[in-house]
Formats: sequence, structure tokens, C-alpha cells
Amino acid sequence: MKAFVTGGAGFIASNLVDELMDTGHTVTVYDNLSSGKKEFLAHHSEKANFRLIKADLLDSERLCEVIKGHDFVFHFAANPDVLRGLEETDLDLKQNAIATRNVLEAMRINKINRIMFSSSGTVYGNTGTDIADETYGGRLTISLYGASKVYSEHLISAFSHIYGLQAWIFRFANIIGNRQTHGVIFDFINKLKNDPKELLILGDGRQTKHYLFVKDCIEGILYGIENSREEMNIFNLASVGTCDVNFIANAVCEGMKLENVNFTYSGSKQGWKGDVPVSYLSAKKINTLGWKPRLTSEEAVRKTVSILLEK
Repeated sequence: MKAFVTGGAGFIASNLVDELMDTGHTVTVYDNLSSGKKEFLAHHSEKANFRLIKADLLDSERLCEVIKGHDFVFHFAANPDVLRGLEETDLDLKQNAIATRNVLEAMRINKINRIMFSSSGTVYGNTGTDIADETYGGRLTISLYGASKVYSEHLISAFSHIYGLQAWIFRFANIIGNRQTHGVIFDFINKLKNDPKELLILGDGRQTKHYLFVKDCIEGILYGIENSREEMNIFNLASVGTCDVNFIANAVCEGMKLENVNFTYSGSKQGWKGDVPVSYLSAKKINTLGWKPRLTSEEAVRKTVSILLEK
């Protein structure tokens, strides 16, 4: 396989690149390096079957030129900074929605017909205590990030129907683990390094979600691609069980060997505007296909704390 990986220097995608390289595929990473890191891929830099291109997906001409000759696109590139997207309201539009359109158009022009897209559980909106499977349609999305993912999914579906693309869309829970550069665990560690006596927690600490370890995520993606054959293949990827933010705060304190840390809260149920405070995703569809994660949410959190502290 000749794989083209957008955002391939980022947290999740760089782990996928490792797996693709380890199994002998040819890989081109296309990344503007606004949040991705070259060091995540440095161990591949001298290999003949690897190429890193620093460029933006909004540069349609460059994209269309370098995507030529590939046969599978793994599309991970997106704005990872949700809070920045609240201030710059066109950021998710450009880096997520328009970028996805540009990828699809470059594929159409170059007759590449297979794509994997990294979507998100945010497409389901504020589901409350409902358990969302892939057919869930009970709520509208509540974030600009989620809206851009919804648009991207629908655009992929339209291109698939009109131009004969085959697509795999994975709606991720919260992905954590090696090379993580943002998120609640990362933030808590940095806050406690600055002040080991007090930790400000956004929201009320009871926000409850699935936390999926990145290696499980990569295995789920590749398993789903290998074992599903529809024109549009859509799967939730989530861990067994959930945990809340208070659990994560305590796990970080334990990992840092801190005692008597004072937790303070910003007060609302949401950590920020657009945050989904409670999210339950059903992974039954891909579980039935044969994939199951190795780690529960709590195990994934504890392992990630250990990994990030070692770094």
C-alpha cells in the first residue's frame, strides 16, 4: 500500500505511521507542522519508503501534486486546539471542513478511491446519558469542532456516492497515550508542575467520558479497514467503561506522588462552551466485527499518566 497520511506528524497519526512503516508500507506524511512534531517521525526520516512533506491542506495545488500515485488516504489533519477555535470561528471551518474538501478533490482528480477519516464522538452532540451508536441522531452538535466533523462526514459520503470512493469513518472517543500534546491529562500534569498544591479543574469534575489508549485506537482503525467492505463504513471507537475528570485528577496526583492537593472548580457542568460533559459511545458494531480494546478507560488513564511523566 502507498499511504498518504494527512496530519501524520500529530499525536494519533504518528502512531499510525509507525504501524504502517513496521508492516512494510510506503508512507507519505503531509503536515503543516502547526501542531505536529517532526521528532515523532525522526526515526523514519532516512528510510526509502518514507517521505515527509511540510505543507498545508489549504494549498490545493501542492496537495494535488504530491498525493498523486498513492492508493489510500488516511485523513487525520484537523485543528486540535478546540479552545482556540472558540476565538477564531473560521479555524475549524478552514482546517477541518475545507481541508477535507480539498483532500477529496485531490483524490478525485488523481483517481484515488480509498479514504479513512478521523471523526469524533462530538458529532452526536450533547447526548446526556444516552448511549450513542452509529445510527444515533437525537441531538445537534454543540461545538464548532463537532460541526466541522459532521460536514466532513457528509462530504465524504457525497463524494463516495458520486465518484465511487470507499470510505472508513471512525468516530473517536477521547484518545490518550504516547506523544499526547494536549488534553486533560497533559494539562493537569503541567498545572501541577507549576503549582503542586492546587489544581484548577474546568467544569465540576464530574464530566464523564471514554478514554481510549492510542495503540488500541490504531489497532481498531486497521482492524475495521481490513474487515469491512461497504462503500461507507462507519464505526465508533471507544474503550470499555468510562471515568470522570475527578478520577483523572487523582490519578495524576498519585502518579506525581502529590498529596493533599486542593482541587478547585470553575463551577459549570461544561469544561468550556461546546464541551460535551457526559458522553457514552457504543462500540458494539466494531466489537461484533471482532475488535476489542486491550485497556479500559481507567487503565488507559493510568498508563498515559505514567508515559507522560516519564517524558
